[in-house]
Amino acid sequence: MPGVSLRGLTKRYGEVAAVEGLSLEVKPRELVALLGPSGCGKTTTLRLVAGFLTPEAGEIRVGDRCLSSPAAVVPPERRRMAMIFQSYALWPHLTVAQNVGYGLRFKRELGRAERAARVREMLRVVQLGGFEHRYPGELSGGQQQRVAVARALVVEPEILLLDEPLSNLDANLREEMRFEIRRLHERFGITTLYVTHDQGEAMVISDRIAVLQRGRLAQVGTAEELFQQPRTRFVADFIGKTNLVEGVAAAPDVVSRGGLTLRVGTAGLVPGQRVAVSIRPHEIAIVPGARPADDGPAGANVLRGTVQRTSYLGDALHYQVEVERGDIALRVVGSPAARIPAGAAVTLTIAPEACVVLADGD
Repeated sequence: MPGVSLRGLTKRYGEVAAVEGLSLEVKPRELVALLGPSGCGKTTTLRLVAGFLTPEAGEIRVGDRCLSSPAAVVPPERRRMAMIFQSYALWPHLTVAQNVGYGLRFKRELGRAERAARVREMLRVVQLGGFEHRYPGELSGGQQQRVAVARALVVEPEILLLDEPLSNLDANLREEMRFEIRRLHERFGITTLYVTHDQGEAMVISDRIAVLQRGRLAQVGTAEELFQQPRTRFVADFIGKTNLVEGVAAAPDVVSRGGLTLRVGTAGLVPGQRVAVSIRPHEIAIVPGARPADDGPAGANVLRGTVQRTSYLGDALHYQVEVERGDIALRVVGSPAARIPAGAAVTLTIAPEACVVLADGD
């Protein structure tokens, strides 16, 4: 399977740049999620890769073939790609088997018996064996999505494109289909671009995630890399929940905000530099009572505060804590086994490594 290379890709609608200077390398057999909010350019990027749109600048290459540039665009039917749409796009008047086998009709080297055998095998793979003669209207949403996946895979594409394929499903089905799509990717190893606005979906399904912001690539990496080491406020806030603390560098590894100081995990700050620090709620330890500043692990940040609000979410308690001297409120995740009521004094402990300095702090 070849990889996909996007080089300086730009697409404009009038004066608005939907995609601007986007460069991204998708390795052979890799599944990369294009993640971002509505209007960030992820679907436009996918449509450019599919050949539905012509770029104003840049190029798209698959292996050693240039498929798109401002000078020429290879038409979609000659790109050896398959696309799965948000709406499934199944023909209601065709049976499941006819929908899945539609693309095989254009492979003249295959006889009717071989086409039928491929369809049966693919339906077995997506766990729809025995559904061959049903019509789309007789299937659940999840089953229709499996038919769409089977139709895309049966033609053995080099590249698979998915445009928010799970957004029409309910929450439980969406979670089930995340794992199903990941299972199928591991089985077939097709180079895949997957568009979604759901961070959880992207983290479960993908090998790497490309976060887009206003048509540009904000950061690309594994789910763990983006969660643990975000580079910008946008990425920190979009991938999971976080606390953003703005302040001024007081030392190479210390950030000050009013009367509050935080030791951070990154040395090399310039004193006086304005920065923003990301602290994940689950990285903050919370205990009842106002304890001394030295009552914690060596080198840790020990803060005192007051619980403003407690929210029960089943497997965890979420607190909002007003911190003394810093004029900030931090979100904290604690164990549901030990509820701390609103109004109680608490002590928060944060390891310096959990305080991530962001590149766009100013």
